[in-house]
Amino acid sequence: MKFDSNRAWKEASEAIAANRDVLSAIAGVFILIPTLAFSLLFPQPQPPAGADPDAIMAQMQAFYVSALPWLIPVAIVQGAGTMALLTLFTDRTRPTVGEAIRRGFASIIPYLLAQLLLGIGIGIIGGALLALAALTGVNALVAVVLIAIGLGAIYTAVKTSLSSAVIAVEGERNPVSALRRSWQLTRGNSGRIAMFYLLVAVAFIVVMMVVMALIGMLLALLLDGETATAVATVFSSFLSTAMTVYFVGIIAAIHRQLAGPSAQQVMSTFE
Repeated sequence: MKFDSNRAWKEASEAIAANRDVLSAIAGVFILIPTLAFSLLFPQPQPPAGADPDAIMAQMQAFYVSALPWLIPVAIVQGAGTMALLTLFTDRTRPTVGEAIRRGFASIIPYLLAQLLLGIGIGIIGGALLALAALTGVNALVAVVLIAIGLGAIYTAVKTSLSSAVIAVEGERNPVSALRRSWQLTRGNSGRIAMFYLLVAVAFIVVMMVVMALIGMLLALLLDGETATAVATVFSSFLSTAMTVYFVGIIAAIHRQLAGPSAQQVMSTFE
């Protein structure tokens, strides 16, 4: 089946518009609040002016290592919220919000395992290729391999982007099977799907940059530095949550389109 991006966007946006209240409630509790709490409690360190890349990398690494005990529960809560949203978007049985949340938590382990396996696989293969290139001592080859690893990671992410929908909609609990199923569903449409993701992401990023620039100028005039930063973080978290909801809706629409009626799903108005 040839992927139709216009149809996917239309179905996703219509489902979001028709169910804004329910989506806002779930996204607010499971995505916005954890994101906002983490951003306010653990603000990313700002590198000093003129710092070299190695120092910046070391600073960011130390930050994420120290924040890891908090990142894990945030990832679990947000993952459960994502799976609950996918269930509401696509389950033909019309589950209630409570049922969708319970299913979201029930599917969180295979969802996180699939993401973990994907990350480990990319890391191992990419690290091995980079190490082999570094052994040659040719900087140009190392740069080419880095670019190839980045492109390969993007391609793999696109091919496996439907694994969450496979888990939520089709009830697959084996993370390897979910990744394999997503790979099969996207066969022949990877380029179109990647371009669609890119266009949507660029559109959201541009909107966020413009909105945050305007808000930043306004806050700078009305509030002091720390307060303005905190308020800007709140607005940024709202915008990123909205982007997440749209991408979840898009993934649900793409899965429905490529999986066909046998997947037992429908983009509909929730109860």
